[in-house]
Amino acid sequence: MKTMKLKTKVVFALMAFGLLITGCTENESTEPVTEDQELTEVVQSSEMDVMSASLEDFIIEVYEDQENAEAKGMVSSKASFPNCVTVTLVMEENFRELTVDFADGGCVIRGHLYEGQVVITYERNPIEHQVFLGYVLNDFYFDNKHVIGSNSILRELSNDNGNPQFTHTVDLTVVWPSGMQASREGQIIREWIEGFDSGVFTDNVFEITGYWNATFVNGGTHSYEIVLPLRREVTCYHFVAGSIDVERTFFGGILDYGDGACDNLATFTFTDGTVIDIILN
Repeated sequence: MKTMKLKTKVVFALMAFGLLITGCTENESTEPVTEDQELTEVVQSSEMDVMSASLEDFIIEVYEDQENAEAKGMVSSKASFPNCVTVTLVMEENFRELTVDFADGGCVIRGHLYEGQVVITYERNPIEHQVFLGYVLNDFYFDNKHVIGSNSILRELSNDNGNPQFTHTVDLTVVWPSGMQASREGQIIREWIEGFDSGVFTDNVFEITGYWNATFVNGGTHSYEIVLPLRREVTCYHFVAGSIDVERTFFGGILDYGDGACDNLATFTFTDGTVIDIILN
């Protein structure tokens, strides 16, 4: 019993940090996988979450840099990136293509190693309410993991609530150096609900909604859906409110982050009604 309790804490701590939950996988004997195998999937899912979020941030930043440069009368700019990043611009009336190449050996950006190429395209209209950012990954590696995919991010100047919003349609495959492979698909929506017009970073608050699936090379598939918006206050390490419905191969339930307190506490309610307290690392 002590082993199972410790194992549960480890799994949920990693799960909550990465917004991804993994577990036992299906096989012909239906016997649980070993602890090492299970924790490997947890680590894989957490790494995919970091990769997806970092890639989204990078693409948005490249776009914002270009728009800010053109608003100032410049052709292009990469002022926020190190010299190992090369951005090549193709301009055709309102069409923009930004090809981002990383130097041989890669480029470290905010602690992560980027290699290969990212191509971003969009139709430019400064007064348009929405902009679709399409992107393609060419021989792209993130922290030595091969990432394959072509996706889109919808940037909205103002949603129905009057707030900026980003919607990322995700369909990516990740191959680890060991040959292990997993994919992730879904849609993540980030609404900027507080602080976007203050110029002060520490008062920013986001609400996150959406859903995603994780599929592993062994056939195991796990699904997640945010049922109450996750509240992210940048001064707090964890989400302070919101809940996620989790459906895994062998069990399901609701992960709940509470009602607004900035702490490291959460609960998980299994489908049979059993509730466990979770301390988030």
